[in-house]
Amino acid sequence: MNQIACLYEISQALSNLDLKNSLKKVLNILGNYMNIRRGAISIFDPQTAEIHIEVAYGLSAEARRRGRYRLGEGITGEVVATGRPIVVPIISQEPRFLNRTLSRSETEKKQTSFFCVPIKASEQVLGTLSIDKKFEGENTLEEDLKFLTVVAALVAQTVRNLLLFEAEKKRLEEENIKLKEKLQEKFKFSSNIIVGRSKVMEDVFRLIYQAAKSDATVLIRGESGTGKELVANAIHYNSTRASGPFIKINCAALPETLIESELFGHEKGAFSGAYTTKKGQFELADGGTIFLDEISELNLHLQAKLLRVLQEGEFYRVGGTKPIRVNIRIIAATNQNLEEAMKKNVFREDLYYRLNVFPIYLPPLRERRTDILLLAEHFLEEFNKKYNKQIRRISTPAIDLLVKYHWPGNVRELKNCIERAVIICDENVIRCYHLPPTLQTAESTQTQKGNSLKLAVENLEREMIIEALKVTKGNCSQAAKRLDTTLRILNYKIKKYGIDPSMFKIKI
Repeated sequence: MNQIACLYEISQALSNLDLKNSLKKVLNILGNYMNIRRGAISIFDPQTAEIHIEVAYGLSAEARRRGRYRLGEGITGEVVATGRPIVVPIISQEPRFLNRTLSRSETEKKQTSFFCVPIKASEQVLGTLSIDKKFEGENTLEEDLKFLTVVAALVAQTVRNLLLFEAEKKRLEEENIKLKEKLQEKFKFSSNIIVGRSKVMEDVFRLIYQAAKSDATVLIRGESGTGKELVANAIHYNSTRASGPFIKINCAALPETLIESELFGHEKGAFSGAYTTKKGQFELADGGTIFLDEISELNLHLQAKLLRVLQEGEFYRVGGTKPIRVNIRIIAATNQNLEEAMKKNVFREDLYYRLNVFPIYLPPLRERRTDILLLAEHFLEEFNKKYNKQIRRISTPAIDLLVKYHWPGNVRELKNCIERAVIICDENVIRCYHLPPTLQTAESTQTQKGNSLKLAVENLEREMIIEALKVTKGNCSQAAKRLDTTLRILNYKIKKYGIDPSMFKIKI
């Protein structure tokens, strides 16, 4: 045997990035140079204390599956336990040899030697390299053992990398499972996430629940900022497709020249710059759900391709000639009037009816004012955690401003408003002056004409008195002390602003 040539080929094989395939090549090379009958690289799992065959030469898949040993069990288990190589000159004469793979006949055992050497990295035994070879006399055993020890040292780093890769793969899979579980929990349509207790939102929750149980196409409609994406999340993560992919596409955010390739993919050479075949988002969403936000922004050509997906469950990549079949659920959303778009011939009527199987309408915030305080407190808690603040509540006058405002940006605008207030607030309570100026117009505060500075001072004064009475449970004397004023002056202000201290007393 030309040992140098053999080691050179092994080193070349180990440079392959495909770790498992590299180890298979090593065994094939040993088969060519050493005339081995069988060979195996086994891996030790410290968590289970079990050794299993990772790659093999001359063994069937069933034999590989049978080749499992506990630590210290048989020749392989003993080599892992001790870290020392073992040579069995004649298999039939060694009682410790278990023949766990059942791959050797009784006749063959009388003619075969077995070599098993440890694979070590930093003195840690990772596994073993073992071979079967026809017995050629005692003189060759020591030389073959030394050579296999060198080979084991060469493959040690590859085995180590393979173990690290498998461990990382397992970790990512576990993280992926945990992430999906968190997402499912996060987007359960409870009042803690999609916040609302108004009658219109109760109707929305009921529709979400019904949509999640089915596999129907859903069209979510509502003004910008009403929470259409949250509803799509809730439907997917409470459906039978929850374990599958959930892909979100904003049709308005993608350039018209790229959106077809992004949605449906393209073949290599389909256009300038298409150097490789690319899967589209519809293909990647197979087995799950795809959410198409701003669906009205798709041009008529793409609407036709989307219609085919809805009707036939298939599409063609850009430049492709072979149809690709997918099993996906489509959830679409829009803030536009699709009926008007159909009249203008910019949205296909047949697509509209295919999308509108299960419509869900999200009301604007101005139509669910009873939810404003609930939402504001939810966002206050969220941003308290985010910015490490300890803001306890929102003052009554500030709540009045929030409720009276018309919220053209809906829930998204309210969320941004509370985030801004939390950032600039250096007290325990969010007050009127922490809210954006847009909420403090004459219309929103319902103030009358007059000296704006005087009105601002009066509003602040009234707010401070109410806050002090809340804290002291309606006790005017204690409230006066908190405000660093006299009881007489406080009573005068209470009467001036029409405040009823009894409203803040503890009711038994």
